[in-house]
Amino acid sequence: CHQPWFQLDLRDRMEVTAVATQGRYDSSDWVSSYMLLYSDTGRAWKQYRQEDGRLPGNMNSEAVVQNKLSHSIRTRFLRLLPLDWNPSGWLGLRVEVYGCGYKSDVADFDGRSSLLYRFNQKSMSTVKDVVSLRFKSRQAEGVLLHGEGQRGDYITLELHRGRLALYLNLDERDDPRLRSSGGRSVAVSLGSLLDDQHWHSVLIERFNKQVNLTVDSHTQHFRTKGEGDSLEVDYELSFGGIPLPGKPGTFIRKNFHGCIENLYYNGINIIDLAKRRKPQIYSGNVTFSCSQPQLVATTFVSSSASFLSLPATAAAAGSEEAGFSLRFQFRTWNADGLLLSVRLAPEPQRVELQISGSRLRLTLHTSAQQKSQVSTGHNVNDGLWHSVTLDTRDQQISLTLDDEAASAIEPWQQLQAQGDFYLGGCPSEGCGHPTPAAFQGCMRLIHINGVLMNLLHVQQGSLGRYHALQFDTCGIRDRCLPNYCEHGGQCSQTWSAFRCDCSGTGHTGATCHNALYEPSCEAYKLTGSSSGYYSIDPDGSGPLGPARVYCNMTEDQVWTVLDHSSSAPVRVQGSSPQKPYIMRFNYSASPEQLRAIVTGSEQCQQEVVYRCRKSRLFNIKDGTPMSWWLDQAGERRTYWGGFLPGVQQCSCGLQENCQDMNYFCNCDAATNSWSNDTGVLSYKDHLPVSQIVIGDTNRTGSEAVYRVGALRCYGDKSTWNAASFYQESSYLHFPTLQAELGSDISFYFKTSAPSGVFLENLGLKDFIRVELSSPSAVAFSFDVGNGPAVLTVKSHVPLNDRQWHYVRAERGVQEASLQVDQLPLRFLEAPADAHVRLQLNSQLFVGGTASRQRGFLGCIRTLAINGVHFNLEERARMTGSSSLCHNRGRCIEKSSGYVCDCSQSAYGGPSCREEVSVSFDSESSVTYTFQEPFSVMQNRSSQASSVSRESSRARENVAFSFLTSQRPAMLLSVSTFSQQYIAVILATNGSLQIWYHLLADQDPDVFVPIRQNLADGRLHKIRIHREAKDVYVQVNLVATRHCRDPVHREVREAGLRGFVGCLSSVQFNHLAPLKVALLHRGSSLLSIRGALEESNCVALAESATSHSLLGKGPLESPASSRRSARVVTAAVFVALCALAVLSRFLYQQRAERRSLQEKENRQALETAYRTELHLHGAGVRDNMKEYYI
Repeated sequence: CHQPWFQLDLRDRMEVTAVATQGRYDSSDWVSSYMLLYSDTGRAWKQYRQEDGRLPGNMNSEAVVQNKLSHSIRTRFLRLLPLDWNPSGWLGLRVEVYGCGYKSDVADFDGRSSLLYRFNQKSMSTVKDVVSLRFKSRQAEGVLLHGEGQRGDYITLELHRGRLALYLNLDERDDPRLRSSGGRSVAVSLGSLLDDQHWHSVLIERFNKQVNLTVDSHTQHFRTKGEGDSLEVDYELSFGGIPLPGKPGTFIRKNFHGCIENLYYNGINIIDLAKRRKPQIYSGNVTFSCSQPQLVATTFVSSSASFLSLPATAAAAGSEEAGFSLRFQFRTWNADGLLLSVRLAPEPQRVELQISGSRLRLTLHTSAQQKSQVSTGHNVNDGLWHSVTLDTRDQQISLTLDDEAASAIEPWQQLQAQGDFYLGGCPSEGCGHPTPAAFQGCMRLIHINGVLMNLLHVQQGSLGRYHALQFDTCGIRDRCLPNYCEHGGQCSQTWSAFRCDCSGTGHTGATCHNALYEPSCEAYKLTGSSSGYYSIDPDGSGPLGPARVYCNMTEDQVWTVLDHSSSAPVRVQGSSPQKPYIMRFNYSASPEQLRAIVTGSEQCQQEVVYRCRKSRLFNIKDGTPMSWWLDQAGERRTYWGGFLPGVQQCSCGLQENCQDMNYFCNCDAATNSWSNDTGVLSYKDHLPVSQIVIGDTNRTGSEAVYRVGALRCYGDKSTWNAASFYQESSYLHFPTLQAELGSDISFYFKTSAPSGVFLENLGLKDFIRVELSSPSAVAFSFDVGNGPAVLTVKSHVPLNDRQWHYVRAERGVQEASLQVDQLPLRFLEAPADAHVRLQLNSQLFVGGTASRQRGFLGCIRTLAINGVHFNLEERARMTGSSSLCHNRGRCIEKSSGYVCDCSQSAYGGPSCREEVSVSFDSESSVTYTFQEPFSVMQNRSSQASSVSRESSRARENVAFSFLTSQRPAMLLSVSTFSQQYIAVILATNGSLQIWYHLLADQDPDVFVPIRQNLADGRLHKIRIHREAKDVYVQVNLVATRHCRDPVHREVREAGLRGFVGCLSSVQFNHLAPLKVALLHRGSSLLSIRGALEESNCVALAESATSHSLLGKGPLESPASSRRSARVVTAAVFVALCALAVLSRFLYQQRAERRSLQEKENRQALETAYRTELHLHGAGVRDNMKEYYI
């Protein structure tokens, strides 16, 4: 039974956008799925492919099902091939086609013709070009477009081996050796199987050096070679070929043979000009209608059952000579397959022609044990058309492949065909002996004894026999376009599948998706490894490859060590600021890999050994740096030790032990003896050092010796990043999972619940989900359009045992897998020629579902998707709905439960929910010294030579509660050495004001979020968030935007009065200074005056409320006891030290500050506090780590 089809003739080429189907009226006959083919001629057909290639049909006879085509097709003929229909009925089909008319200007090129577009001037120079055209080709080679100029510019668009190659050069002189050999480097190659005699669209867009090449639906972007931005072409552009093969600089193989339509060059319709015979167009042997050659192919679909049988009498009819000849063309991706089998007389001789190991092999079987063989060709399964001729005349069997020399077998007698010719395969009843695997591919132009076989007669049953063939179409597909092999894996293919060669990629799996190596040295230690060199892949299945590092596991911390190209000490002489010495460091990892390793580590450091003699690091007059280094982003840095990037100092300046205390670096003293300014850089956002610049070794006797050590990092930030889910409705949500073609999901979980969804992401129909489906089973389910698929791993022991368990789920275009702990890996192969794209549109839910049902109860940690680690802790703090620990507390799972780490929270207690409040008497204060940088406070004065540009990205989060009846009052302040500050005060009228003074040469910015009196004896909660120039304030849960209202007098009065009241839960970014003051009073970071007493602001607020209800006075009543005075009186100062650039002012005033230090007393401290706030003087202790405001 032949496959039925339904064909429509639209009478002319139309642009088809949709096809609708319906069953037979009032019947049980309908088609439930079908294949759509299209053709310009009604003979050579091409399948329309939308995902799996089949279009959904009807479920009953009356409903209309419309399929909108994702890309329109321009065709005259449509053919619908039913694939499935109602099993209780028969085929029934009503069809409606949607679209519009299509007009085009067409030119036909016969392989010897071309169009020349001549310019009005000698040459044409352009910085922007747009070329668009559509073509269909009869050959795999041919030039579509060419132009060149005398200065070396050229543009060539050429078909080569069925792919489109674009050569483009702007003002780059070619190597004469390349030109003489006829070769140039290909800028970009795109497309495949473009010689299929069907239309393909091309678009070239160029602006300066940026180029986009689009072929059909695939686009590739690249930059041109050469120095110029313009393309200069002399005299003319040629289309379809180059009429003068001897023209210098050309490198064509063949002229184009086929049709081109709608050819536009920078908006000019070239074919229309040629049709109207315009003088600027020369058309050589070009016709303006597309001829339709009868190169109709047949597809052998099955590798086990396809065959075409043609009777031997067809051979005898073509020639009276003894023997026979057979000629045909084939194309395939398979490395093995039978092309021809024919029995010979006398028996039992037979001839077999087959593809074996990508070569063509001819075998003459003379008996059951004896045979003769000859092979020819290489890589004949490359998807291109190959021509084969087999001739048994002239007393030999000769085999000719393409244009190669013939290979021959000399039989001992004349051979004659007997029976049928079997092409592509041979059924057992026809051959009677075992045969190789059947051919899977396309054949065309089959000639027997020089006579072309009419396959239409075969299809109609009047000639020969066949099985599992598709006539009038070549169904070959390039399964490596697009290339699904990741990380540079090499794609190869057969007729029905592709495979990836992952050699040398550092990855494995069906598509080279999975990392071969551990993500960190910490992970290697957990596997039991010892110190040594290892390859680590910091982003796992992400785009980065593996990096070679040394893992030092001999210390408590596991150190990751990355060497660079210049680890030995280097002596520098003769450099100046105008001509400095420069050394660039090349590390054993790429910049992207370095960034990933540093970002994923807890801490990083790099030692810079620097010894000098009469060589300064800074100009002692104004602090201008004379030497510096560049960070990983290429930004200039001028600090030489520690992790305080805003400080233009060396380690001795930070530790206050320089040899000459008038300088911040030992080298700045510029003595004749050797000095040392070695330091360890530990601000990891700036590491590693990418370049060092030394500029003061050109004086007599001046020299420096430096050595930059290896980058050393420890800790893995993602390992214990966790969130707990304690309600079925709890969840964390993230942006939609980007996993169209594949994804891998890994995490650890711990639970006592019998079931729950770990994560879920939904689409309109598609979805992906990982869940604990039972106490001893984990299920991974998804649907990409082929119906739900489920992978389940069952454990012989319960998984809800409150122990950590590892899960890794992966889905790709070829297979899916699920791994749980060390249990056997489960695989599920993807169906052939099915949907592969996962279409999701909702948020990714972790720990729950969108319906808030079947949520997971327990803890999840170390969640990574496609190599990206998800910060569960940060998301839990933002939502507050999934963590058992509150207020920035960190959940740490234990064997019998969990504990909350409140070290980075301003709150205390088992769940980090208890407020930490401190009361002071009028003599008390707390100063906290930050030991890490905040770019918010970096100096941006134009007078400082090493100005940081990071404050534009700076941010801080401040939160606290307070209770007071005093106004004005200073609530909180942060300051730097460089006279920058933040101040939060209550003004004279009791309104809240937030002062930012970040630019030394400008007035402060003042934000007044609320003007009501907050000095009312009640508890008020304040949250402040600044992101660059935007400030957001929340007062008692009411959010407001910022405003500007500079009133210096208010700050002066607030500074003089201090603060009288109760402060609670003070948080500055991740630090809680009041909590530290209570729990770590001996810390060197603290400076405490007076007596501190823990209090409870909430209780005080409730007490104040009850007093007011009873008609009693406010808290500032003179009858208040001394204890009450201690409760409501506080002076809290938070100072941020040594962060900004030390400008010229600090160099000039150092001696004055040192003398003031010796005379210091309480009165001087108060004076310094007031003076620093208004920037009127320098009454500050030089070697103090804090400033009072």
